[in-house]
Amino acid sequence: MEDYKTHKLVIYNDDVNSYDYIMACLIRICDHERLQAEQCVVVAHNTGRCTVKTGDYMEMLEIKSTFDNLDIKSEIKEYAQSDMY
Repeated sequence: MEDYKTHKLVIYNDDVNSYDYIMACLIRICDHERLQAEQCVVVAHNTGRCTVKTGDYMEMLEIKSTFDNLDIKSEIKEYAQSDMY
């Protein structure tokens, strides 16, 4: 079965969660490597948001639900290859 990337999950910068907390969540929940998680946190901090995962809608919904439970502000958007951030 081919993997369809129809949606993306975007996290947003906030003044509540620490870098280390967000990095740990990205590593555990999104299977990011440490460097990838660190880069996502820096991008979110500097630009206000960062796409952290792409995939089908149900996969993104499951991760977003986990983020919601962990007080990480996120949003599911339709995937467009040209705008990853």
